[in-house]
Amino acid sequence: MSRWRLFSAVALGVLPVLAALPSPATAGLLPGPTTFKHELLAKAVPDECFAGVGQPYPAGPPCEQGQAKVNQAYVWSLAKAENRLWFGTGANVNCIVTGSTLSRPVPRQNDDYVCEFADSQIVKQNPTMPTNVGDHRQPRVYLYDLASGVQTEKTSVITSASADDASRLKRTLGLRAGGTHQGVVLLAGPALGQTVNMFAFDTVTGDYLGSANFAKYGNIRHFLVADDALYAGVGVGANGRDGGYMLRWAGDRTDPFKFIEVGQLPAQVADLTVHDGRIFVSTWSAVGAGSLAAGSSGRAGVRSLLGRIGVLPAAEVNPAIAGVWMSPRLSDGDPGLTPADLGSWQQVWSAQTYEPDPIIASSYGLGALYSFEGYLYWGTMHVPMKSTSMVAEAYPPADEVTARATLENSQRAVSIFRGKRFGTALENIELLYGEARLPAYDAAANDGAGAWKWTSTGYRPRYGHIGFGNIYTNYTWTMEVSGGRLFVGTMDWSYLAKDLLPQAAQAMGFANAARGLSDDLDPITIDPALYGGDLYMFESSLRPATAVDTKGMGNYLNYGFRTMVSDGSTLYLGMANPMNLRTDPNDGVPEGGWELIRLTPTRR
Repeated sequence: MSRWRLFSAVALGVLPVLAALPSPATAGLLPGPTTFKHELLAKAVPDECFAGVGQPYPAGPPCEQGQAKVNQAYVWSLAKAENRLWFGTGANVNCIVTGSTLSRPVPRQNDDYVCEFADSQIVKQNPTMPTNVGDHRQPRVYLYDLASGVQTEKTSVITSASADDASRLKRTLGLRAGGTHQGVVLLAGPALGQTVNMFAFDTVTGDYLGSANFAKYGNIRHFLVADDALYAGVGVGANGRDGGYMLRWAGDRTDPFKFIEVGQLPAQVADLTVHDGRIFVSTWSAVGAGSLAAGSSGRAGVRSLLGRIGVLPAAEVNPAIAGVWMSPRLSDGDPGLTPADLGSWQQVWSAQTYEPDPIIASSYGLGALYSFEGYLYWGTMHVPMKSTSMVAEAYPPADEVTARATLENSQRAVSIFRGKRFGTALENIELLYGEARLPAYDAAANDGAGAWKWTSTGYRPRYGHIGFGNIYTNYTWTMEVSGGRLFVGTMDWSYLAKDLLPQAAQAMGFANAARGLSDDLDPITIDPALYGGDLYMFESSLRPATAVDTKGMGNYLNYGFRTMVSDGSTLYLGMANPMNLRTDPNDGVPEGGWELIRLTPTRR
């Protein structure tokens, strides 16, 4: 195999063809004429004391024993109403994703964060708690008044309302979706038991209106107001493995939890937007799973996995793979979408039409999408190490060299697309940031020993490489138009990678694959200049993107821009920061926990 300097200190070092990429500031990005200032409005504070993995939690904070810990990690939902921001949080989300999506509930602790899993006191006190979510803490609800700058926590209003309300909040993994319509704000999220919990408030008075559990659904990410109706997308089953639905709100202040189903999809709904008189949604794959365990599958497991994906033999696009779907026109028939539209949604794009490796294609999610200057923009999502996990399960590496090849070739960063005139003879879909070729695994190569081969994606990028030139930019988390510009908020996992890459190599049984054994396997190093989430902006549909900020908006432990709300030319940003042990203001390292930030333009 050729000498590849992957995951190196350059802007990308994961794919050999991209090893000489320019820095993110020049990789298809233009220096924009607009400058911005940001202001920290609110931040998570320590809420627990930690004395070691598996140990009881000391009293506090303040902590006379152990150290302070901040569990609340994400502004996971954000909505604006009556000049106030409503938001709900997610706690220790990094641990929950690692335990659930990657199936790796092995306790770990470093200077930045701890994940206890089965050793958590939460599990020890609740033996029926799934160990993969042992770091769960109930989410919190906040109201931020934009006029006064006063933040009010509303969590206790829920927990004191009734035993049922308190129990629902306690069992909610995080408040992942926020929406507001007709004087009601709804905050919702996945709950233990593969259900969805939802909480409602009056936007005028701030009064709590109650809660409800939706046993049929297992996940929810976003709400959308379209033509004076509120919609939500949901998934069914664990990680949406049983498909998804589009829901239309039929409630009001007196009955805020009434919904009707207006779309049924073979994959869970991720994000949603209005474009060209229709609702478009992105989905996450409903197939594919895996763990980083060498030898856990074998050839029989390969056929089983590929059969679930739908490529035995070569087949048409599997609608359960991540894709973009389009509703009927909102103006057709009755106003908005109705139950008559349940089966009338059309898929207009699939990750399978771009990603040449079928196993990696099944690991894709699709994230934010938004209508901007006549185009629908959307981007991909890649859980760190998920694709590597799946490939290693299907094709267990034989030695450290092949394990390293799996690490190098199976990783992906965000690709950004746009399209218009969907479903017509003039349909046009463009790749803005991505690759013309990507490595795909050929199991028949080398007399059945297998090999990675560069394979055409069928696209040619208009502006630049995957990840906006940074392989660690892995989530297209949120999009919003503000001041006539399209903003794209992403996740950058470079700060996590310094720990996750060696762990992944070790989990495959080949610890040296990440450290490097010889000149043919250089040690994986990461440039600290890459740390921090990245925010990009399209000033117009005629120009490449501009890097607004690539350092986590003043805190490099903020690894992503999780939520955004626009107010004219002002943008409110909800940050993701799961570094739960970074709570010492005097150690020279930024603090962990969510942040709420205001971004305003200063010059154009």
